[in-house]
Amino acid sequence: MGLSTRFTELLGVQHPIALAPMGGSAGGALAAAVSRGGGLGMLGSANGDPEWLARELPLIAEAAGKPWGIGFLTWQIDADAIERALEHRPRAVMLSFGDPSPFAERIRASGTVLIIQVTDLEEARQAVDLGADVIVAQGTESGGHGARQGRSTLPFVPVVVDLAAPVPVLAAGGIADGRGVAAALALGAAGALVGTRFQATTEALVDPSTAKAIVEGHGEDTERNRVLDIARGSRWPSKYTARTLGHRYLDLWRGREAELAADPRARQDYQQDVAQGEIPSLPMWAGEAVDLITNLPSAADFVATMAAQAEDALNRAGRL
Repeated sequence: MGLSTRFTELLGVQHPIALAPMGGSAGGALAAAVSRGGGLGMLGSANGDPEWLARELPLIAEAAGKPWGIGFLTWQIDADAIERALEHRPRAVMLSFGDPSPFAERIRASGTVLIIQVTDLEEARQAVDLGADVIVAQGTESGGHGARQGRSTLPFVPVVVDLAAPVPVLAAGGIADGRGVAAALALGAAGALVGTRFQATTEALVDPSTAKAIVEGHGEDTERNRVLDIARGSRWPSKYTARTLGHRYLDLWRGREAELAADPRARQDYQQDVAQGEIPSLPMWAGEAVDLITNLPSAADFVATMAAQAEDALNRAGRL
């Protein structure tokens, strides 16, 4: 028995599970594996870099005709990035973190499913007004970037579900197994967007040390911060912080963000440490559900496992 929802019907996928389009890890092989497994695989294109897309898009062919999508950091792209993506006929385009209004009409006019991720109710209302086909409600438990003053997944998702109805909503943040998917469905969501769990898979574009750290990590090891964005010279908007595993630059500069931003030597030291291999090239993005991640499976296999776990959890709760 499958878990059919408005999301699965709209996207033509088997399971109500989508890959978060994570920059640095959600490449073509991972997106293809998730789609092959019956979920919606999404490339993490970030700023729409043409060379990156040229390298990763051919790997989508491994999805064997299954629906797939591509995600962008809205604050980082221009209209050309959207046009390049649409040339490859993705089933969905997801916009996150920033004003989606310059791009929404073009995506919808192409017949592509428009997915907009939101981190607060103001963003949710805007997504509805722009005609989003799917809305992702991201809670602060999520790994990577999210709202500095956001809300937890459990109370945030049903509020967005009620506000957006009948638009299907995906829950994101703190979901790493089928029980989390079941919880999302119980909250009224039409599925779940999953990030950290899929970083620890055989197809993810992450350094082996990062995958190992995720498998060995604990939720209390994670922390939301701006320190690492400042140290590496990233231009992320200040309203979004990032949840990562521990890092020695966090220990050095926690609570001293303004001082770090004003110290070019410290940022040079960070780049030198990266070049010498003393710290990873990217922060180790990880959400609070990292305790549930104990192995490195194929993403294609784990989608089916997660869906079966969700069905079992809902059956146990008397939901099916």
